[in-house]
Amino acid sequence: MTRGAVPNAEGSCLVAFGNTRVLCAVSVEDGVPGWKKGRGEGWLTAEYSMLPRATHTRTQRERGQVGGRTQEIQRLIGRSVRAMLDDFAWGEFTLKVDCDVLQADGGTRTAAITGAALAVCDAFDWMVATKRVKVSPVKRRVAAVSVGIVSGTPVLDLEYEEDVRAAVDANVVMSSEGHFVEVQGTGEKGTFARGELNTLLDLATDGIRLLDGAQRAALGLA
Repeated sequence: MTRGAVPNAEGSCLVAFGNTRVLCAVSVEDGVPGWKKGRGEGWLTAEYSMLPRATHTRTQRERGQVGGRTQEIQRLIGRSVRAMLDDFAWGEFTLKVDCDVLQADGGTRTAAITGAALAVCDAFDWMVATKRVKVSPVKRRVAAVSVGIVSGTPVLDLEYEEDVRAAVDANVVMSSEGHFVEVQGTGEKGTFARGELNTLLDLATDGIRLLDGAQRAALGLA
């Protein structure tokens, strides 16, 4: 996790999970969406995109209307980073988190969430330093990881080749307080038992504990 990877951004982080690399940058803008105007509250939202050669073969850029998968991931990242806050009482400023996948080898959304959390921390620290807010509203960090069952074996942080073979695939987001933010799980090739789900959640919890330690170290808190 490399903070300050985008010098022009108010907060940024380059995060690498194996061969997956995601660049997260936060922009602080005056004003809020129309539906929040006049409340004295801010907003935090996210966008996600993948560079054409982030994958083994070139993918088309999404221009205009983004695809359903991209929308789903953007909303997941947005929900996850908003879980870092208890409220939006920092005045009418909008923080926009851009997560761009430079290289994809599975787990791009979970890497994006983990890196975005650090970028958001730094963006709010920038707002304090520039006297836009008195104190950072960040109450906790979030981190995320993928888990799955491949050939009968529970696997943490699936790479692409494991992901396409997984019988069960899940993404788990947790807070630094040890609480779940979101759990997305799918039986890709059939059903799965409650015991298997428990095993995957335990595996994800252990993995996120390691990621939280890496976040703390990157922030100088360890």
